[in-house]
Amino acid sequence: MSDSYQIKNQQGIYFLTFQIVGWVDVFSRQVYREIIIDSFKYCIEKKQLKVHAFVIMTNHVHCILSTDLILSDIVRDFKKHTSKQILNTIKTEQESRKDWMLLVFRYYAKYNKRSENYQVWTHENHAVELTTKEMIDSRIDYIHLNPVKAGIVENDFEYLYSSARNFAELSIKIELSEL
Repeated sequence: MSDSYQIKNQQGIYFLTFQIVGWVDVFSRQVYREIIIDSFKYCIEKKQLKVHAFVIMTNHVHCILSTDLILSDIVRDFKKHTSKQILNTIKTEQESRKDWMLLVFRYYAKYNKRSENYQVWTHENHAVELTTKEMIDSRIDYIHLNPVKAGIVENDFEYLYSSARNFAELSIKIELSEL
């Protein structure tokens, strides 16, 4: 595996993308988006994660994160926890796509020795260290314009599961850390 797109500077500021295997549209439903929000909040409070920007799309999450600790460890724990929460919700809540989703997650786990029964997230995070203000601003714009480019909203601040609302000083889901 190439070492580009890996978190090398554990205390750096990183643009990350967490992608659902097979591009399954898990986050088309609010219950799963809230798992991500709650997990970010937990990591902020208990693991010293700093969330600087984020957007939750239907099958992936873009974010800018940092910490004074070990970012790779926090990302690993975040993905492991959210995987368990998503799978538990699929299995226990009313989910019309249950059988299909579990089949896809089982299929991806079968071909990946790092996964057990199910694999929800891809193992890659497409980590890019942001070392200049221009890089940070460019990635924030990219994150916030994702729902606009996808045709979900007309203005970035209208999307409820994005930090664009923080930047527009509207009601927010997560308290962001300053850069």
